Amino acid sequence: MLRPVFAAPVAVLTIRSRFRTAGFVLLLLLATLGVAVPVATIRAETIRIGATAGPHAQILEAVKPIAAAAGLDLQILEFTDYNVPNAALADGDLDANSFQHQPYLDNQVKDRGYDLVSVAKTVIFPLGVYSHKIKSLDALKSGDTIAVPNDPTNGGRGLLLLQAKGLITLRADAGMKASRIDIVGNPRNLKIVELDAAQLPRSLDDVAAATINTNFAMEAGLSPDHDAIAREDADSPYANVIAVRNKDKDQPWVAKLVAAYHSDQVRQFIAEKFKGSVLAAW
Repeated sequence: MLRPVFAAPVAVLTIRSRFRTAGFVLLLLLATLGVAVPVATIRAETIRIGATAGPHAQILEAVKPIAAAAGLDLQILEFTDYNVPNAALADGDLDANSFQHQPYLDNQVKDRGYDLVSVAKTVIFPLGVYSHKIKSLDALKSGDTIAVPNDPTNGGRGLLLLQAKGLITLRADAGMKASRIDIVGNPRNLKIVELDAAQLPRSLDDVAAATINTNFAMEAGLSPDHDAIAREDADSPYANVIAVRNKDKDQPWVAKLVAAYHSDQVRQFIAEKFKGSVLAAW
């Protein structure tokens, strides 16, 4: 004799079907009576967005209720490995991600062939110049030593910051991976040394100044807002971005997501939460 294996699921489906029908009738009744029913509560579009744990994920939590009002249900997935969010996005496991700056995305697209594009700037973690010996860049003397990160991405970033502040001049075609050999102007004869990025805060007793990434500065108890004697502006090319698959860039949900992120509420959250260590880049 055959067992009624599907009896319980069918009953459950019947109950759920009746519940949905009752819900529809209720919504129809409310509409008939002139009671406004928010569309987002009836049919929200689920968007899976990846972010690294910390500020990126925290900011997305502030974006979430604003996006919900526009009909988007943001599901925020946190990652600790920087290589995973782009792979997950390219594979379709995510709809968007928010964790990387534009040069990093460009390198990933070039090296791994991802068909990903940025659709909006988000925030910047400003690279800063720090010192235990001077209070401003004007106090630098001829022959002083400045330390910069020794990896290509952040080393070039440090040199570009020194150029932006008028301390050195780089070859016009040096780009974002500039190195010491690209320095063509150095009126103060500054000595540029390259050190591991994580060790730069410890070098401050030995050098006149150092360019230090925000995360390493904060780990060393330095405040980008109060302790940096110079730092990147919000229009830096190292601004972080929201990335999506190229085929999705013109989807309506992308515009809604960007509008929610670029809201005044989120800008205020960033300013109050991070107090200068993270800057809105739009």
